[in-house]
Parts: sequence; C-alpha cells; structure tokens
Amino acid sequence: MNIKNVIDVAEKIIAGERLTAADNLDFLLNEPLEKIQHGAHIIQKKFCGNHIDLCTIINGKSGRCGENCKYCAQSAAHHTGVAEYEFMSAEKILAVARMNEKAGVNRFSIVTSGRALTGKDFDKAIDAYKLLRENLKIDLCASHGILTAEQFKRLRTTGVTSYHHNIETSRRFFPQICTSHTYDDRINTIKLAQAAGFCVCSGGIIGMGETWQDRIDMALELAALNIQSIPINALMPVKGTPLENQKQLEAEEILRTIAIFRFINPTANIRLAAGRKLLPDFGAGALLNGASASITGNMLTTSGTTIQGDMELLKKLGLTNQ
Repeated sequence: MNIKNVIDVAEKIIAGERLTAADNLDFLLNEPLEKIQHGAHIIQKKFCGNHIDLCTIINGKSGRCGENCKYCAQSAAHHTGVAEYEFMSAEKILAVARMNEKAGVNRFSIVTSGRALTGKDFDKAIDAYKLLRENLKIDLCASHGILTAEQFKRLRTTGVTSYHHNIETSRRFFPQICTSHTYDDRINTIKLAQAAGFCVCSGGIIGMGETWQDRIDMALELAALNIQSIPINALMPVKGTPLENQKQLEAEEILRTIAIFRFINPTANIRLAAGRKLLPDFGAGALLNGASASITGNMLTTSGTTIQGDMELLKKLGLTNQ
C-alpha cells in the first residue's frame, strides 16, 4: 500500500486495501496516538457502526493445568493460590448464563483450564451446552483448549457457534512464554475449529515483554487467519507466576495497540479483555477508537466492570450492543 498519511491509509482500507508485512508500518508507531486513534475510529465506524459486542465467560473448570504458560495463574507449574475445582454442574452454569442473557449480553462462554478438555469432562461440557441451548437464546461460545476434529464436530452440534483459542503473541516470542505446546498447535486448533464451522475468537496478551513488532506480527497473523473476534488482554501480573514482576502497561500503550489492531484487522471485533481497568473510564476512549467489543461482568482476570455499568457506558457514548 502506498502510504501518504493516516487518514489516507484509513480511506484505502475502507476501499478494500489491506496492510501487510510488506508495507512500511512505521507510521503506526511514530504518528501521534490521537492521529492513529482517529484513523481507527474512521475504520471502526465504517465496518462496525455503533455496535459493541458484549460477551461474558464462566470458569467452568479451574486450576491444575499441566501447561507452563508464564502468565497463567492456573498452571500447576506455578504457585498462585488459585481456586481449584472440577467441571461445574450444568445447572449452575445455566443459572449464570440466564442472568447474563437477562442483562442483555450478546454471548456466553464456558472456559476451562488445561491443555484440552477430554473424556468425562468433555461429555459434561456437551451436556451443559445442550442444556443452555434448550433453555436460552443467547449465543454460545466455548474455550476448551486444543481439541480434535471429532470434538469440534460434537461441540458444533450442540449449538455452540464460536470457539475461543488465543495465539497469545507472535510466533517469534511464543517460546519465551510457553514450551509445553507450540505455536503451531494453536494455529492448527484454530483451523480445525474454522473447518467445523465455528467463528473463532483469537487474540493475545500484551505487556509480557514482547516488542512492538511482536504485537504487529500477532495482528498480521490473525488477519491471515481471518479471525473475526480478537480479544486484547493487557497483562495483569499474578503473584506466583514467572511474570509476577512485569511492569503493567500504561494506558497510552494499550490504546495504541488497540488502534493498530483495527488498522490491520479492519472488519474484526477488536475486544477489550483483561486489563481494561488500566484504561481511563474503563476503556471509553478505546470503544470509540478501535475496540468494537468487550468482555463484561465478573470474569477471570478482568475486574472492575459490570454488565449494568457497561450498558450505561455504551448509552453515554452513543453506542449499542443491540
């Protein structure tokens, strides 16, 4: 792409061109934040309008994960004091999902710890999704790690339409964060989910020690995978993990990252996730300048937001999740 200025790039993206690794993307880092956000706002307005997608999650199975991801409180390799429990009862999950649906949330997801949900636990998940689908209309998402093609097929028949599986960071930086599985394990899982008909939700975590180029490379990888829901998590260091002393990101760095992801993934839902409380007004500026979605409610590592509070915020900003 021939790049003249930020607005020129935004207009070319709206016209159908896309940024690639072959382009000089220095402007994304060198231009003032206000200019990058303005360009992101223009792109977001075109492809997302005033709509903000709100989702909630429930931790259906917690702790004792055999993987060694350095950021994770649930890894058995770390000593964080995280709650540990087996797969939650379907009735309890239904009760929480019903409250979220009543509050007006767009979608609901069950997430579980571990490399993959297997055996009787996977059967319990299938039963839970069936119960949710029989009783509720809310869209359903799942996050159960590295599944097989057959598992994805079973999951899809229950009425689950989205699957969450982050790539976490760039291919280059991933081995610095996790060695118990590979980057390609994650990519292959995403492709299996897409082949089964799922809309895949995949993003990552910033603030783990990666470079700006790693963040741009992650955004480009997600664009190549045609990911349509991209959660951006800002690391909230957990005591007992290898990243416990990592300095938290400043708001300006998070806001620039969100805007960059909008430029590279113009039609996707860029979703505020963990670390949202690091932003002014719980991300009000981000929702106007790049982010078209958010996790809400009482979740794993994102605190300080409520569904009611987010509904009021959207109304104040002239946005809607309807």
